[in-house]
Amino acid sequence: MRTRTLGSSQIVVSEFCLGTMTFGTQTPEDDAHRQLSKALDGGINFVDTAEMYPVNPVRAETVGLTETIIGRWIAASGRRDEMVLATKIAGPSEAVRPGRGIDGETLVEAVEASLKRLQTGWIDLFQLHWPNRGSYHFRQNWAFDPSGRDPAAIETNMVEVLEAMDELTRAGKVRAFGLSNETAWGTAQWLKLAAETGTPRMVSIQNEYSLMCRLFDTDLAELALAEQVGLMAYSPLATGLLSGKYRNGAVPEGSRMAVGSHNLGGRASDRAMAAVEAYAAVAEAHGLDIVHMALAFCAARPFMGSVIVGATTEAQLDHILAGQGQSLDEAVMADLNAVHRAHPMPY
Repeated sequence: MRTRTLGSSQIVVSEFCLGTMTFGTQTPEDDAHRQLSKALDGGINFVDTAEMYPVNPVRAETVGLTETIIGRWIAASGRRDEMVLATKIAGPSEAVRPGRGIDGETLVEAVEASLKRLQTGWIDLFQLHWPNRGSYHFRQNWAFDPSGRDPAAIETNMVEVLEAMDELTRAGKVRAFGLSNETAWGTAQWLKLAAETGTPRMVSIQNEYSLMCRLFDTDLAELALAEQVGLMAYSPLATGLLSGKYRNGAVPEGSRMAVGSHNLGGRASDRAMAAVEAYAAVAEAHGLDIVHMALAFCAARPFMGSVIVGATTEAQLDHILAGQGQSLDEAVMADLNAVHRAHPMPY
């Protein structure tokens, strides 16, 4: 497995990162533990989770369960030193922290709770799952709405959070901090305020990115590359669409479409299915596995920090590991870009 340094940090991570959001729902604990061991054995040293996991669906009674499952594996395996461990504090959420968003106090509370559940003395990367001011991600809005926005209050909150981050870093509880579901303005603001206050600089941003979701390729790509904020791409297989498992109307038992959102959170449209067929045709024309092709495309982007690969089952992880090291030549890239032009933002 190829490795790289994550953003401006000194943390070396594998090209792929093991996502864990199904641990405790679609993925039983024994399977989750086997996946963690297999990932490390297969060269993946990076594991990403969150306090709100598992999902499909998110429920107040299961918040923190994924971290607890990972913590039990850490305690039993003794392999904590072999892994780079990332987790997240949720933004405003009734399921996780009713009536409270991210501030200095909740940040410290969340870190302490995650440390306890994960049974570790430190977190390598602690991320803000989504900003207090809302997010265009998760297909919840498609236009900027400035109503109710208070720039002074936003900046005051950001500085308070950065100061709490500084305390957690000095205490040795967190090595680095990152963002998730952020915008170009938000990322630039965090960087500016960190420089002005001498507090920790954001080293990563975890946003959706795949052949079918390339919004990051515009302003955020330039910012991420120039400012050394590595992208941690989630849903690189477009919530499973680019695995090909939903082609021709199929809905496999146990899949996200079967157990969670039946239209994959608005992604499974006729336009999206047409794009899947076009990308599948590129893979077939070049003798490539569509999963390996989709992941290799993400890994090759110049702003990429690590590609988050979620495997509901151990067999899916085996398939992903079999494609590590895959590269795409200029002819494949040209065909992929042609499909992107023909099917821009298909969901």
